[in-house]
Amino acid sequence: MKKYQLKNIDCASCAAKIEEGVAKLEQVKFVSVNFANSTLQIDTPDIEEVKQKIKEIEPEVEVVECPSPSLPKGKGVEGRVPSEPESLWKENKTELIKIFITLLLLAAGLIFEEQIHNTPYHIAEYLVFLPAYLISGWGVLRGAVRSITKGKVFNEHFLMTIATAGAIAIDAMPEAVAVMLFYVVGELFQDIAVNRSRKSVKALLEIRPDYANLKINGDIKRVSPTEVHPGQIIVVKPGEKIPLDGIIKEGNSFVDTSALTGEFVPRAVKENETVLAGMINGTSRPGRDKSGLLTIEVTKEFGESSISKILELVENASSKKAETEKFITTFARYYTPVVVLGALLLAVIPPLLLTGQTFTEWIYRALVVLVISCPCALVISIPLGYFGGIGGASRRGILVKGSNYLDALTKIKTVVFDKTGTLTKGEFKVAEIVSANGFKKEDILKYAAYAEANSNHPIAKSILEAYNKKIEQNEISEVNEISGHGIHAKAGGDEILVGNDKLLHQENIEHDKCNIAGTVVHVAVNKKYAGYIVISDSLKDEAAESITELNKLKVNTVMLTGDNKSAAEVYAKKLGIKEFYSELLPENKVEHIEKLLSTSHDGKVAFVGDGINDAPVIARADVGIAMGALGSDAAVETADIVLMTDSPMQVVKSMEVARRTRKIVWQNIGFAMGVKLFFILLGAFGIATMWEAVFGDMGVAIIAILNAMRVMK
Repeated sequence: MKKYQLKNIDCASCAAKIEEGVAKLEQVKFVSVNFANSTLQIDTPDIEEVKQKIKEIEPEVEVVECPSPSLPKGKGVEGRVPSEPESLWKENKTELIKIFITLLLLAAGLIFEEQIHNTPYHIAEYLVFLPAYLISGWGVLRGAVRSITKGKVFNEHFLMTIATAGAIAIDAMPEAVAVMLFYVVGELFQDIAVNRSRKSVKALLEIRPDYANLKINGDIKRVSPTEVHPGQIIVVKPGEKIPLDGIIKEGNSFVDTSALTGEFVPRAVKENETVLAGMINGTSRPGRDKSGLLTIEVTKEFGESSISKILELVENASSKKAETEKFITTFARYYTPVVVLGALLLAVIPPLLLTGQTFTEWIYRALVVLVISCPCALVISIPLGYFGGIGGASRRGILVKGSNYLDALTKIKTVVFDKTGTLTKGEFKVAEIVSANGFKKEDILKYAAYAEANSNHPIAKSILEAYNKKIEQNEISEVNEISGHGIHAKAGGDEILVGNDKLLHQENIEHDKCNIAGTVVHVAVNKKYAGYIVISDSLKDEAAESITELNKLKVNTVMLTGDNKSAAEVYAKKLGIKEFYSELLPENKVEHIEKLLSTSHDGKVAFVGDGINDAPVIARADVGIAMGALGSDAAVETADIVLMTDSPMQVVKSMEVARRTRKIVWQNIGFAMGVKLFFILLGAFGIATMWEAVFGDMGVAIIAILNAMRVMK
């Protein structure tokens, strides 16, 4: 899959035509044209054939390689020079001049027309109106001719050309100029809206680090982040962006993570902690120590860093289109020919069947209908709405991989949460040790620590932290993990079993208690029950509030956990979750999701996990959500939605963004179709003139575009 930039692509319908035409090429496996950020994403062995096809469809569009994220040649170690934002005048100078000249000529023409229209010299009107018509409408006329020569007749340029040429033919010159003028004004608003959307993505791209301070033999050399490899040491000064993912070897500071998470809260970091590309070193708060120099050991290539994955997700999100977008594209393709045929019948049949009716009158009505019927409002505002929704979500630290997933979020009826690390903090601590059969508490903790010495599981870490003594590795002779049950180990000549109640029953270890509240680790030594360790975890700050908010949205909540039933029941009660399932292995979680999918006929099922071991379940759900997955490759690859922070409230926010986006999209559909239908009826009955038709077309388009832009806020 490769990505290319499309230059001079000026309308959403052009993008749709290119995508449709290129998709028909035999050697193209996948193609997506993103009008919002002017990109072509394609899977093909021969890009030259694709370029040739695009030239046939839209001759002015150029296909160029996307710029490399590395340092451009000639900039040296200083990196990229940020471009100054252009003013509205600079960006749209040509169009604004056209509009101004056309307005002057139209005003002069209207004054001139009153004096000579009913005189033998009325032909002089053409000397004023025709230049105004050509200045404002030259691009439309050229587009129409180009399309007709290629056999692609029915598009908005064709509608505008036929309508205005007809108006000139029946001596309605001012109306013809007005239609072209307001079409250009509408196109200007469209360009401004699209450019603003593109800038929101470009603003996000500004978080891409420009350089890295690479430490080589004690010297610091400024290089491109793409030249630094895992294991090398970089230095980040106060105020600089962290260019690559890594572990702090020296220094402590506060870092700004807002570019990644959307949260403007400085985070303290110190030695041996992980930091990610895109964070900014040097955010200090009043009363705190000032930020310091950070020496970081790089752990990932730049292309594999968190920031690269985020940028890739945001840039590619629009390639996965919602059903509404696909419908509008298809609708516009069939809608235009039907409108042209209807207008033709309206111009011809009434004068033939009704007495006293003139062709001039009905042709004028047909032309009014043609102008009103142009589908611009829908073709541009719908994709713009979805693109704005994705951009707005990304600024909140919610990465949505496609507008189809935004739509899917609005249909969710059940949200399934993994417990540990998702609803709870996953910060385990030893809360209690209960001994049995004459064993001492400190011995139970020691046996458990030796059995768990080489495990990375959070529970194992909590036991080792509580033991807080050196582990003599040479005393450990054997360690076997029993999936879903625990660990069998041999240490210091003793046979140790550490795990859950299932392990005790499997090994026929006699014990007096099975159901103990909380997360429990049982310990048996030489087939004799020694006692158990209670491990405590705490709920995340916004966990209970998130469940309450989901209930308000009429969304069912379910909790899955590997904990025992009594522990799961305690957490479920605190959270207000009525349905929960305990003592589950990873494969059991998939089974439960599949059951929910088969029984949930009236909506979709989402699964929310912490991205560490939940990849299979995330992949199986209708909508897979990875929470707090900033550094988890598996989560970023598998999930449909990636929440950059570990707050469950982000699940609620993502659903709110999705519902608001869909609401605005359907507002535009309803508004555009309703107003156009109303004016079509007025035009057909001779009540609406060409002036009202201009509002029915470009006025509606401008309002729809402005409404779509609301979703970015």
